[in-house]
Amino acid sequence: MLTDTIVEDVRWDALDLPALSEQAAQATLKYLGLDPSKFEIVVMGCDDARIAELNADFRDKPQPTNVLSWPSEERGVEFDGDRPELPDTGPDAELGDIAIAYETCLREAGNSDKSEKDHVTHLIVHAVLHLLGYDHIRDKDATLMEGIEVAVLGKLGLEDPY
Repeated sequence: MLTDTIVEDVRWDALDLPALSEQAAQATLKYLGLDPSKFEIVVMGCDDARIAELNADFRDKPQPTNVLSWPSEERGVEFDGDRPELPDTGPDAELGDIAIAYETCLREAGNSDKSEKDHVTHLIVHAVLHLLGYDHIRDKDATLMEGIEVAVLGKLGLEDPY
């Protein structure tokens, strides 16, 4: 199994976060030509209070956010729009960790008229891409990352979130 999901907030059980995480992460790696059986990702389903603590500790932003990711190694690119190098495979190569906040995700889904499961799936795809070195700070990087998100979600039968 690619993802190891830790559910800190039982409200995630209604959405089956482990299944959503596994499906989204598998689809993302397969789209990029990576074998999901060669990697490991930890996903933590938490609440806004917990993610606000993590956001404060790691980003000096003491407020909730929808999702955070911590790559196991730096995979970012130097030039705007370049594709990150794919990670080396090894037995259970760790890609990193993801935390996702229940209240923020559901609020965003409601505000954008998206299903909760579709929005959570999108955020997991987004976070997995961050683990792989993709980012959206610079314009060309954002275009590349969003294009991959749309393609992966399309393969899962989900609409363009943008």
